Order: sequence, then structure tokens, then C-alpha cells
Amino acid sequence: MQTESPDTRAAIDRLCVWFESLSPASLGRLGEFYTPQARFKDPFNEVVGVSAIEHIFEHMFESLHEPRFVVTDRVVDGAQCFLVWEFRFRFKRFDTVTTQVVRGGSHLRLAPDGRVTDHRDYWDAAEELYEKLPVLGGLMRWLKKRANER
Repeated sequence: MQTESPDTRAAIDRLCVWFESLSPASLGRLGEFYTPQARFKDPFNEVVGVSAIEHIFEHMFESLHEPRFVVTDRVVDGAQCFLVWEFRFRFKRFDTVTTQVVRGGSHLRLAPDGRVTDHRDYWDAAEELYEKLPVLGGLMRWLKKRANER
């Protein structure tokens, strides 16, 4: 197991501050935190390149009210880290009052300059998102209950 360097710790600290203050205006700074050919994957997307990653975040701001990340923990090992986070938002299409919370994590690999080369998000789309949608949520909860019956 490699230990984190002061440079890696500083790069992760800067990245966490950027994630937690992410806004449409700050998206233009994505290249400060990701290499030009960085890879990004989550349950819905798999893209390469800063502009493609920026597009994912732009879509997030277009689709949701007040989306924001809160980093709750981090594990750093050499040139990689795992961030534990909560993603808080309100749906624009459905319920505009209730704040939703998706809990997940991101595995990040860093280049020598501290920028992200690989970003992989892990979260359960069924439990954390689908179950919270008005019509689909009822079906997902029913399926989950049926799957757990013995």
C-alpha cells in the first residue's frame, strides 16, 4: 500500500473543494482538475475527454434544482483515492420541494500533476434514484420486496 504524498493530499483537497462548490460558472475550470483525455464513468455515462465530462455536469444543472456534492470521507493511496459523497438535489420534473440524497463514491486515479485521469462513480441507481421517482419508485420498491421474500 502506497502512502499519500503532501502533493496528492493537496490535489485531493482542491478537488473536493471544487466538487462541493460546483456550479455552472465553475465548469469552465474542469481542465484544471481533469487531464484532457480523462475517462469518466457512472451508472448512466461513459465518456472520455474534458468537454464530454463537462457536458455531463452541464446536463446535471439543466435537469435538477440546486444539485450539490458533499464529500463525507476520503481514502488516499498513492496516486488514487476514493471519495465518499452525498449528492443532494431536487427534481425539476417531479417534486420540486423535497431534497433528494444519493449516497455514493468515486474512485479517482491521478496523473503526476494531480489532475484526474480516471473517474469512476459507484452508486445504486435502483435504490438511490429509481425508488424515489413517483411511478417508477412504487414498482422498484415492490420488486425489491418480492426479491427479498423467502
